[in-house]
Amino acid sequence: MAAAGSGKAAPRWWRWLLLTALVILLDQYTKVLIVGHFDLHEGRRVTDFFNLVRAHNPGAAFSFLAGAAGWQRWFFTALALGVSVLIVWWLRAHGGQRLFALALALILGGALGNAIDRLLYGHVIDFLQFHWGGWAFPSFNVADSAITLGAVLLIVDELRRVRGAR
Repeated sequence: MAAAGSGKAAPRWWRWLLLTALVILLDQYTKVLIVGHFDLHEGRRVTDFFNLVRAHNPGAAFSFLAGAAGWQRWFFTALALGVSVLIVWWLRAHGGQRLFALALALILGGALGNAIDRLLYGHVIDFLQFHWGGWAFPSFNVADSAITLGAVLLIVDELRRVRGAR
C-alpha cells in the first residue's frame, strides 16, 4: 500500500470524499423534504411497520442527553468535527483498503450530516420510524443509517482482517 503522501494513495482517498458528500446531500435533502411537508411530531403511516414522522433530537443516539441544558449541541458538534478530522486522516492513509474506507466514508457523511443539523437548528431532524405491536424504535435519519452501516462494515472489515492473519 502506498503511503498517505504518495501519488498512488491520494487519488483513491478523494473518491471516498465524494461518497461522503453524497451521503451528506441525501441526508440534508431528505430532511428538507420532511421539514417542508411535516409539522413537528406529525407522522404518516407508510406500512404496518414503518412511519415517516418529524422528530427533533437535541441529544445523541436514542436521545442520549436530549434533556441537557443545551451544552450537548456544542459538545456533539465538536465531537463530530473532531472525529471527522481523524477519519479524513485515516482515509488519506488507508484509501486503498476498500471496505475500511467505505465504512469511514459512510461514518464521515453521517457525522457531518448530523453536525450540520446541530449547527443550523440546534437539534437533529429524525424521520424514519419502525414499529411493531405497539413498540416503536426511536426515529432516525439517513445520517444515522450511514453511521450504523459504516460501523457494521468496520466490524466486518476487522473480522476479515483477523481471519486473514490466522
